Amino acid sequence: MFALDYQSPIGVIEIIGTEKAIYSIFFSEKESPENQIDDQTPQVLITCYKQLDAYFSGKSHNFSFPIEMGGTPFQRQVWNALTHIPYAATGSYKDIASSIGNKKAVRAVGSANGRNKLCIVIPCHRIIGANGTLTGYAGGLWRKEWLLRHEQKWKTNTI
Repeated sequence: MFALDYQSPIGVIEIIGTEKAIYSIFFSEKESPENQIDDQTPQVLITCYKQLDAYFSGKSHNFSFPIEMGGTPFQRQVWNALTHIPYAATGSYKDIASSIGNKKAVRAVGSANGRNKLCIVIPCHRIIGANGTLTGYAGGLWRKEWLLRHEQKWKTNTI
């Protein structure tokens, strides 16, 4: 496994992956990036880094590098459903449960959402409460709010 840190406007993001795929993207509590691009950094990590940079600068809404989700079949089903929430839009656990054909799995959807290891790319930050309020986010509610506002700001870009 290789690690690369990206300095986002809302903190250091640690990218973990192999030469073939990205396994995790998460907010770190590091004060500054420690893992820099060097001769040993696999291209997939560099691609992820560049695509995160394009996302944060409002130049792109999409990610195209290979990922490895891990998780149970149910978790992967939930995470896949999350990727169908459009940029700058929101949904609820209930919406995701309905979209996977299991309306009663709202709590299980919430649990799977909380175990997502690929933040931003699998957009768990787009999940809000059924009443429209912000709900938990592993990176902190203040980051979730920032990400949702960021996407609203750049939603008219169609790159």
